[in-house]
Amino acid sequence: MTTQYLSAVPKLDLAEFTHGNDSQKLQFVFALGKAFEDIGFVAIRNHGVTNDLLKELYKQVQGFFELPVETKLQYDDSDGGGQRGYTGFGKEHAKNSNAGDLKEFWHFGQWVEDGDSLKNYYPLNKYVNEIPAFNIVGKDMYRALEATGIHMLRAIALYLNQPENYFDDKVHNGNSILRPIHYPPINTEPNGSIRAGEHEDINLITLLVGASADGLEVLSRQGVYVGVTEVEDHIIVNVGDMLQRLTNDRLRSTTHRVVNPSREQWHLPRYSIPFFMHPRPEVSLACLKSCIGEDNPKKYEDCTSIEFLHERLREIGLMK
Repeated sequence: MTTQYLSAVPKLDLAEFTHGNDSQKLQFVFALGKAFEDIGFVAIRNHGVTNDLLKELYKQVQGFFELPVETKLQYDDSDGGGQRGYTGFGKEHAKNSNAGDLKEFWHFGQWVEDGDSLKNYYPLNKYVNEIPAFNIVGKDMYRALEATGIHMLRAIALYLNQPENYFDDKVHNGNSILRPIHYPPINTEPNGSIRAGEHEDINLITLLVGASADGLEVLSRQGVYVGVTEVEDHIIVNVGDMLQRLTNDRLRSTTHRVVNPSREQWHLPRYSIPFFMHPRPEVSLACLKSCIGEDNPKKYEDCTSIEFLHERLREIGLMK
């Protein structure tokens, strides 16, 4: 497949939804829905994540991945399906590929702090003793992106003819993941492996705060890969498989990949920090009745979010 470069990423102002008048709010809802149906991703400004927090997190993330391998492996979570802590280089692969991605990553998960019984269900976050601020800043970013994601889901709910707060209780203490990723310099011939193989995200929506280098490509509805460069002061948001399933394909999950740089830039690392917004484990992903009709019959069997998550984790090699 060929790659093209989008002249203008669809850009929306979240403030129009959170602080605008009724007309501005409605415009945001329909612009977001149309972008997700037509293209599958948008860039959002006035999202609530400060540049200072983003810069500090990248500093802490770089510090962690520069630790010796044996130190990072102390925080490995292979037995837990990689839900928390460190996952080493090449362990994850795309759903239909056996070639390991050229990356290593860390998972911050939910902090349950309000007495919810889910506190005993989720594994505890791992704390890096060598870099205490890594955990503090990671939690701050997790909470900031979670708040932004809730606003996005409220707009999506209205677009789907649901109550604005439809998703609120479904994502409260949800099983969301903040994933700092390190793509190390490429030192040898990749032999078919790329930094992240063609895939769709598992979750409801993904929020991506600026990556440190180009490489992200999104598959357009016309079957052409579109290169997405960092959009300054914006967050890239895309649809995941859970939302596709819930909407009976009205909003379709966005296929994307991270390609290798040109050989002259193999020596450069890449960092990326996506936030994968998940519902609570018990939430049903049964197709919404408003998304089922004669021209769009129900496509998926009913299941819960945790059932679907475990199925996908086995497919990508993170769970046996």
